[in-house]
Amino acid sequence: MYRRRLTSLPLFFSHFHQVKRADQLKIYQAFSTEIINPVESESSSTRNSPYVAFVLGGPGSGKGTQCLKIAETFGFEHIGAGDLLRKEMYSSTEEGSGPTKFCNIFPSEFSAMIQKLMREGSIAPSEVTVKLIQKAIESAENRKFLIDGFPRSEENRTAYERIIGAEPNFVLFFDCPEEVMVKRVLNRNEGRVDDNEHTVKERLKVYKAVTLPVVNHYAKKGKLYKVDGTGTQEEIFERVRPIFSSLSSLV
Repeated sequence: MYRRRLTSLPLFFSHFHQVKRADQLKIYQAFSTEIINPVESESSSTRNSPYVAFVLGGPGSGKGTQCLKIAETFGFEHIGAGDLLRKEMYSSTEEGSGPTKFCNIFPSEFSAMIQKLMREGSIAPSEVTVKLIQKAIESAENRKFLIDGFPRSEENRTAYERIIGAEPNFVLFFDCPEEVMVKRVLNRNEGRVDDNEHTVKERLKVYKAVTLPVVNHYAKKGKLYKVDGTGTQEEIFERVRPIFSSLSSLV
């Protein structure tokens, strides 16, 4: 459907280690700032294709908050995979007349299934999540997307590439200690069914077992931008800002 590969990016970083990209460009993640200019500009047809960034991190890593800041500052569309699933979970009828415009993709039987999985801290079937994301992308006027909290497993990743027909342009990963994540989740009081101590611990187990391999996959491909997720929202965003500032000429 959409097929594009990221061949070059002007990279503007601080706080990271140096990582070599597959195309021999380098992502500089040092304590000094480096800028690498793109080898060539993108064609207008490529610019019209969706520009997708996956945003990963454990529960409570702050990725959702930072996505909102990125969307507001840099004009990206924020698509929360978990939010799409929660909307689908509260769908009340097979025809999708519940409080979400995405629920008509699947029959209402998915609502109970998703609710059960969320209470257990488990991962929803990949095809369900990918088709919800696909619908959100296709229905948006924006062509720049932050896919928040996806892919959570290698199965998610391969299902996305199979159904969408493309890889993400890059992956933003918020690295945060477990104790910080647990504290944040228990203190946010958003009324979510999965925001309790038992579920958080189960989600962290799943995250370590099945999501970190996805992070490692994109790190090996040179598509991973790792951000320190500790500190205040403002401090974290100042670490994120240079990454997206450097993309303005390409998206």
